[in-house]
Amino acid sequence: MLNLQKHWWQETTVYQVYPRSFKDSNGDGVGDLKGIISKLDYLQNLGIGAIWLSPVYRSPNDDNGYDISDYQNIMQEFGTMADMDELIDQAKKRNIRIVMDLVVNHTSDEHKWFIESKKSKDNPYRDYYIWRDPKNGGVPNDLQSTFSGPAWQFDEKTGQYYLHLFSKKQPDLNWENEKVRQAVYKMMNFWIDKGIGGFRMDVIDLIGKQPDKLITGNGPKLHDYLQEMNKETFGDKDMLTVGETWGATPEIAKLYSDPKRHELSMVFQFEQVGLDQQPGKDKWDLRPLQVGELKKVLARWQTELDDQGWNSLFWNNHDLPRIISRWGNDKKYRVESGKMFAILLHMLKGTPYIYQGEEIGMTNKPIKDFSEISDIESRNMYLQRIDEGYKKEDIIKSINTKGRDNARTPIQWDETEHAGFTTGTPWLGVNPNYKSINVKDALADKNSLFYTYKKLIQLRKDNPIMIWGDFRLLDTPDEIFAFEREYQDEKWLIVNNFSNNKHKLQLADINVGETIIQNYDHKITDVSDLELKPWESFAVKVVD
Repeated sequence: MLNLQKHWWQETTVYQVYPRSFKDSNGDGVGDLKGIISKLDYLQNLGIGAIWLSPVYRSPNDDNGYDISDYQNIMQEFGTMADMDELIDQAKKRNIRIVMDLVVNHTSDEHKWFIESKKSKDNPYRDYYIWRDPKNGGVPNDLQSTFSGPAWQFDEKTGQYYLHLFSKKQPDLNWENEKVRQAVYKMMNFWIDKGIGGFRMDVIDLIGKQPDKLITGNGPKLHDYLQEMNKETFGDKDMLTVGETWGATPEIAKLYSDPKRHELSMVFQFEQVGLDQQPGKDKWDLRPLQVGELKKVLARWQTELDDQGWNSLFWNNHDLPRIISRWGNDKKYRVESGKMFAILLHMLKGTPYIYQGEEIGMTNKPIKDFSEISDIESRNMYLQRIDEGYKKEDIIKSINTKGRDNARTPIQWDETEHAGFTTGTPWLGVNPNYKSINVKDALADKNSLFYTYKKLIQLRKDNPIMIWGDFRLLDTPDEIFAFEREYQDEKWLIVNNFSNNKHKLQLADINVGETIIQNYDHKITDVSDLELKPWESFAVKVVD
C-alpha cells in the first residue's frame, strides 16, 4: 500500500467536460455553463466526484479556448461569472468539485499583457514574453511549433521575434520573469477563493523552457517553479492538481507527484498514446497498436511510481480520438470493447478520468474533405503535408484516425435533431450515429455502457483494493491483458481480451470466487481453461 496521506482525489473519479460540445442552453450552437448546470443531475447519477472543466475563460478562440485573453472573465459564448459561480455552487451541492483548466505556458496575443509587450522594447510588459533578435536575417533558431512551422513570429514594429510553441496567436509566457509568476499565482488564488477543487495544468512541463538552448520540456527550473507555485497557491489546501506532461517518464513523474516534494497531485503521462505511431515520426504517421507493448507500458507505470507518486488513468480527452474507434471495434463490438476499456482502466491503480461521451460509447466522426476540419492542428498539418506532396487520401486517413475533432463532436443526448445538444446549428457537426448512440437510450438500457461505468465508479467507492491494491501483470498471450490487484487479505483477478478474436485463457493455480463485474453474461468458475469471447472482460475475486 502507498505510504501516502489519503486524499479525496485518490478515491474519486473525474469527468472531463469540454464546454463547447457538452450542452447548449440558448440555441446559439455552442455549449455553455448553464448547459452544464442543467446536466449536473446526470453526472451525479453517474457517480463522479469532480469535473475537469476545459477552459471557459475569455478567449478569441483560435485554439478553442486554450488561447486566453482574460483569466478572470468568462468567454461570452459560455455565459457570465455569475453562471460560473452557480456551477461551482450547484456542483458542490451534489458533492462534485470543479477542477479548472490552467493554461499558463502561453496566453492569447489579445491578452492585455501581450498587447503592452508588443508596443516597444522598453515596455514594462516586454519581458512577460520571450522576444529575440533575428539571426542572419531570419528566425532566432530552429524551434518548431506543435501546430506546424517555426515557433517564432516576426513583429514588424519592434523588429524582433516572439516565441509561440503553439499557434502564433498563443505567445509563450516568460516564466523566468518573477512578475509573470506572481501574476499567475494571484490569478490562481482568485479561483481558489471561489471554491474550486483544483487545477488541470495545460502543457505545464513547458514552463521551464530555455529556447536559446532548444530546451522546451522538462527545463532545469521547471520543478523550482512548481514548488514555488505550490507554496504560493494550493499547497496548504487539499486540491487536485494534475499536470499535462507529454514528456514524462516514471522517474520524472515521481518528481512531480512525490508528496515530499510539494509539487502536484499527479500528472497525465502519454507514453501509451504514442504506441500507434511510427517510431521517431509524427502522431499522424500510423501503425497498428501492439497490445503487448501497451501492457508493458501500463504495467511499468503501475509499478514504478511505487510509494512515491500517484497515477492518472485515461483513454480519452479533448486532444485524443475516441478509444473505441482507435483501439477497439466501433462497429460489431462497440459495446463489448467499450466495456472492456472501462473495466481495464478502472481496475488499474490511480485516479480514473472519463471524457464526456465515453460513458455512452461515442465514436470518431470520419470526414472526407478539408472543408470539414475545424481543429487548427489538423488544418495546419493538412496544408503542410499537401505542400510536401502527401496524397490527400492518406492525410484524411490520418485525421480520421488521430484528429482532435473526433473527440469534440457534441454530446449525443437523445435522438432528436442535433442529438439534443442544441436547438440551433451546432458549432461542429454532430456524429450521424446519434440516433442509435445517445444518453437517453443508454439510461433506458440496464445493460448499456453507462451502467458499466456507473458500477465501476461505485465499486471504487466501496472497495479500497481498487485504490490501494498492489498491481501484478500476469504472463499471458499478447492480446490477453490479465493482472491481479492485492490489498491486505483480498485479491482480485482482472482479465481482458483485447481483440476481435476468441482466445484461450489458461491461468493455473488460481481459484475463482465471486464475479465482481463482467461484460458478457455467463458464470466464470474456472480460469485454467476458459475460452474468452471477443473483447471479453471481467474482474473476479481470487479465493484460497
